[in-house]
Amino acid sequence: MSHATRSARPSTILIVGASRGLGYAMAAEFLTKGWNVVGTVRAGHGPTLLHALADAFPHSVEVETLDITRPDQIDSLRARLSNRVFDILFVNAGTTNPDPTQTIGEVSTADFANLMITNALSPMRVVEQLADLVPANGLIGVMSSGQGSIADNESGQREVYRGSKAALNQLMRSFAARHAGSQRAMLLMAPGWVRTELGGPEGRLSIEESVPGVVEVLMAKQKRPGLEFLDYRGRTVRW
Repeated sequence: MSHATRSARPSTILIVGASRGLGYAMAAEFLTKGWNVVGTVRAGHGPTLLHALADAFPHSVEVETLDITRPDQIDSLRARLSNRVFDILFVNAGTTNPDPTQTIGEVSTADFANLMITNALSPMRVVEQLADLVPANGLIGVMSSGQGSIADNESGQREVYRGSKAALNQLMRSFAARHAGSQRAMLLMAPGWVRTELGGPEGRLSIEESVPGVVEVLMAKQKRPGLEFLDYRGRTVRW
């Protein structure tokens, strides 16, 4: 195969958690950049926006099924994608507790455990299982939050959510340390406070104001090996 032929291959991103909100918007934005997209959705929720995008662009968008809190489903996805190569792996899935105003002393054990499993443990299980599908010049990214910054936490609030994202950041930093010799780029993304179902109606940004920046930062970061914690404008977020 010639160099020209290899260069003509469309880049491909695997977005874990792309049925709606930021994940879906990222899929649509990457499509406009000429990328192929494989996105995951959870089973049992009927047709999603991602399904509609795949129907409109059947040669460029694929839909896979995954609940990241189910290790058996991560294993099955890994088996189905074993022969694929992804220029970017991006894990977007996340949640918050039913009452984000609760302090750490008020949250139930069940809600705390669910948040930590969904926001910290499960994304890293996906990264661990699928990392070898990303080549040496690729990128592994995870959706974090500015609220996961310990240094920038001067107002408190959303304590359990903050804690789960700080845990995710620490786990991703440990992953990067274990792969210190790798040339792959790694990224923790802070998309800003966006008006989504998770972010709520008081978010400072619309999806249209956040996601194009997120995508540009991801594409630029591909050229820089190592782990960074960046926001949607490419600015460094303090750990």
